[in-house]
This record gives sequence, structure tokens and C-alpha cells, in this order.
Amino acid sequence: MALSAAIILAAGEGTRMRSNKPKVLHTLAGKTFLNRVMDSVSALEPDTLAVVVHYQAERVAEAARSYNERVTIVNQDDIPGTGRAVQCAMAQLTRQDDLDRAVLIAASDMPLLDADTLDRLLAFHERSGNGATVLTTILDDPTGYGRIIRDSEGNVLRIVEQKDANSSELAVHEVNTSVYVFDADLLSEAIANLKSNNAQGEFYLTDALETAKAHGAVGAYAAPDPLSVEGVNDRVQLAALAKAHNIRVCEQWMRDGVTILDPNTTWIEDDVRIGRDAVILPGSFLQGSTVIGEGAEIGPYTTLISATIDADAHVERSRVQETHIGRAANIGPWTYLRQGNELGEESKAGAFVEMKKAHIGNGTKVPHLSYVGDADLGEHTNIGGGTITANYDGVHKNHTTIGSNAHVGAGNLFVA
Repeated sequence: MALSAAIILAAGEGTRMRSNKPKVLHTLAGKTFLNRVMDSVSALEPDTLAVVVHYQAERVAEAARSYNERVTIVNQDDIPGTGRAVQCAMAQLTRQDDLDRAVLIAASDMPLLDADTLDRLLAFHERSGNGATVLTTILDDPTGYGRIIRDSEGNVLRIVEQKDANSSELAVHEVNTSVYVFDADLLSEAIANLKSNNAQGEFYLTDALETAKAHGAVGAYAAPDPLSVEGVNDRVQLAALAKAHNIRVCEQWMRDGVTILDPNTTWIEDDVRIGRDAVILPGSFLQGSTVIGEGAEIGPYTTLISATIDADAHVERSRVQETHIGRAANIGPWTYLRQGNELGEESKAGAFVEMKKAHIGNGTKVPHLSYVGDADLGEHTNIGGGTITANYDGVHKNHTTIGSNAHVGAGNLFVA
């Protein structure tokens, strides 16, 4: 189904996060909430993607533009509420575009919202002929969510926010996820009549459904996976959602042939790639665009940040960032590999070794207590303990070159 526009609501502060930054800029599995939702919504290819901002507006707008420089930024004024956010968005979008098809509206605090769920929502909206469709889900504990109120035949009557709900409405377990699809003309008419006569004194977007109901069918599509539409209001919820997501990620890798000894203490971000028969030991954090080859062993207590680990390499109790480690290399324990290193096949960087922008040849070993920075080491060279490449003269970084088959004893200082 084609979309005229998708509107992402990112204007709120998120006070329950107790943070100096907007809630939507907090992260789950290495990506901000906002970027995650933008990613899923963008997969639907709307003609226009708009993000509504207010609290720390420029900071949120910059984050949105860094993801998609063509995004339309809408500034919400000081009138509160999701309904007001959509009023501001539609006023701006209708000035610059002809909105003649559906409009998707999504909150930005659902970091696991996925494109497949949104695609199913759009298909349901089109198939059912609704003028408006709300994405719902069923929760065991619906506390904090607006409740979906239906009539005796199952038709959606309205959405009641928790603070405005009576006891019978609070007993409902079907909840609003703050994701909607409206026909554009109907949305414009529905939001024009919003009022703030509620406990919060806000313009609720949910009230637009009552106007929509008078002019066309209002339906609801229940997301089959509650996790995909779960919102985050505080850090307790964030931790729980991150853990649940991470367990799923680990389980998928295990089904694909990776051994993970303890998924509860292994954290794997979404863009990581792992080869078959790799072994991930407890306390490992695999982040960014890390790639791990077949048969490699990582951990325990190892952090990899956008690192490439070739097949059969072993990295133990170490931190590795933006470094390429060759086949069957041996790293650790307590090794710190900073950005820009290339370690060859069957090489070694051992205990208490730090490297930065070092090129280490095949079979070369730096076993312990050394710093190698801005240096080229040839093949099958051995560097003794306590060796330092002094690469910085206070102004410039300088280069050290040590050839192949060299043997360097302990306690040496190479001044570049």
C-alpha cells in the first residue's frame, strides 16, 4: 500500500527517563529509538517522511537528519499532546505536498517496531476499507497504556487513556500502541475538531478516531508480537526490553550454528555477523558492525566494536575496536586494540598489550606488556616484553618499521 506520508512523533521529553537528553535519543542494541523507528518506517517507502520535534528540538532534528538528510522536520508549538503534534505536521505537509493517499503515524519510543508489522497493518487497512486503523496488542499488564474500547460486535468505539479510564475500561487488556493509519482527507478533518477536555489538558490524537468513526469505518489490527510494539517510558522498561530483544538475537544465532554459552551475559547488537561454529563465551559484548569468522572463539569478558575477526581466531578478555584480526590469531588476555590495526594470520597480541594503527605481519608475536602504535611489523617477528614504540613527539605522530624475522628483546624503546 502506497503512503503519502509517514509522521513520527518525537516531540516529548520523556521525564520518567530522568535524563538530560530526549527519550528518543536513548539507545537499544546500539541504535537510538528514533533511528530504529525511522528505519522501520522508511522501509515502507512513504512519499514524505516527517519527524515532529519540540523538546531539545534541534538536537532531535539533527539526529533525524543524520539518518536521512531528506527528512521533513516539523516543529510542534507549546500546545501539548499527540493530537497537536499531528495538527502541526499536517499543516506543514499539506502546504508542501498533495496528500491523496494514506498517512502513517507512529510514536518514536517503540525501539523494536519492525517493518513487517507495519506492512501488515497497511495491508489490513487497505483490505478492510477502513478510513482509520489503529495498531493494537494484547498485554498481560496493560498499565500505562490507552485501552481499546469495542462494542458488542467487536467494532472499535474509542481509545481511553489510563488517566481518563473508569474501572471497567481499566480491566481491558487490548491496548493502543500509538501507531495509526488514516486516509489523508479523513485525518485532516478529524484533527481539526480535537479538544483538550481531559485529565491531562492535552490534544489527544486518540480522540480523532471518534470523528473518523462518524465518517468512515475505524478498525484495529492486533500486532501478533507484543514485544515489537512495546513502548519505553523509563530505564526499568528499557532494560527489560533490551534483555528480551537480546535473548531473541542470541537464540537466532544459536539456531544458525553459533555456540553461545550464556545468552544472559552475552550482548549482541543487530548489525553483528557471526560465522558458523564460532563460540561466544560469557561476558562478551559484540557491538557495531563486528564480523566474526567461522570457528573463532570470543571471550570470556571481551568487547568487540566494529571489529573483524577472521576464522579460528581467539580473543580473550580484551577490548578490540575497528581492528582486523587475521585467521587463527591469538589475542589476550587483557589486550587493548584501538582503531586501525591489522593483525596477520597466526599473529599474537598477548597480555597487557596495547596497539593503535599497527600492522602486524603473519606469525608475528607481541606477547606481553608492550605498546605498538603507528608501526609496521613484518612477518614472523618476535617482540619482547616491555617494548614501546614512541610515536608521538608532542606535535606529530611518527612511524616505526620493524622488518620480518626480527627478534627484539625485552625492555626496548623505539623512538620513531
